[in-house]
Amino acid sequence: MQIEAQAILAAAERLGENLDRAVDLILARKGKLIVSGIGKSGHVARKLAATLQSTGTPAVFLHASEAAHGDLGVCQPGDTAILLSKSGSTRELLELVPALKAMGAPLIGILGTVVSPLGSEMDVVFDASVQREADPEGFTPTASSAVALAVGHGLAVALMEARGFSKENFLHLHAGGQLGRNLRVQVREVMHEVAAVGPDAGLKEVVVEISRRRLGAVCVIAADGVLLGLITDGDVRRAFERHDDIRGLVASDVMTQSPISVEPDALIHDALCLMEDRPSQISVLPVVEKATGGCLGLIRLHDIYHSGAGVD
Repeated sequence: MQIEAQAILAAAERLGENLDRAVDLILARKGKLIVSGIGKSGHVARKLAATLQSTGTPAVFLHASEAAHGDLGVCQPGDTAILLSKSGSTRELLELVPALKAMGAPLIGILGTVVSPLGSEMDVVFDASVQREADPEGFTPTASSAVALAVGHGLAVALMEARGFSKENFLHLHAGGQLGRNLRVQVREVMHEVAAVGPDAGLKEVVVEISRRRLGAVCVIAADGVLLGLITDGDVRRAFERHDDIRGLVASDVMTQSPISVEPDALIHDALCLMEDRPSQISVLPVVEKATGGCLGLIRLHDIYHSGAGVD
C-alpha cells in the first residue's frame, strides 16, 4: 500500500498543465467520453467510465478487442477518447487509434510509458508510470493500476468542478441506495426523541435514562431546554474508572460540555460527516435548533445506515 501511495503522489507531481488541457479538450466537445483499455487497464477503464458517468460526464467503456467486431458503433462524431495502457504499445489500442481519429475524436492517454507508440498518437498524455510494482517480483499490475485509476479520478473531479457539478446533481444521478438517501433525508426524519436529564441528576438517574431509551447516550438539558452537554456510555464507564466513590457525582460532573451537534433540517449526509470526518469518530449527535439552542433529539450512526429498510 505504501508503494502504491508513493507512486500516486509521484504521479500527482507530474500532472503539470495536462489536467487543464484535458478538461478544456473534453468540455469543447459536445459528445461523450469513450474510455478504453484491455487487461487490467481495461478493468480500470471500465471503473473510470462509471465514475465519469456518475459525476456528470457522459462516458462509456469500449472493450479494445470488441471494438473491431462492431462495438466501435458506440463512437460518434463529437466524442473524445481516453485510452489506458501500461506499456503504451497495446496492439488492440493501436489498432483502434485510426478509427477514432477518422471520427475526429481527440485522444487522451493515461499511459505507463509516455514515450511509446501510443504516446506519440495522443493529444494529451498523462504520465502514469511507476518506479516499481507492489508485488515481490515487480510484474503484477498493482501500483500501475492504482496510479492509472487515481489519474482518472483526478480528471473526473476536475471535470466536476469545471461543470459546477453540485450535491443536487449528484442526488439526481444517485436516487437509490445509501448515497442517494444520505443526500435526500433530513436529520429530523430519523432522529429519536431526546433522552434527557438535568445537570443536577445523579449518576444512577443518568444510567437509568440511557438504559431506558437504549440510544447509548443522554442529553443534559437546562430548564429552558438548552443543551448543556452529552453523556455517553463511554463517559459513564470513564467516571467509574476515575472515581472510587461515584455516589456524589451528578450529570454536569461527567458530561461533555458543548458537544458537537447538528440541526434538524440538515441532511443525514452532513450528520455523517460530523461523526466520521474527525480524528476520533463519534456515534451519536444531539439535534439542536440553531436559533434557540433547544435540544430536539438524538441521531445515531446506526440510524443513518440502518433506518432506510427497502431503500438499498
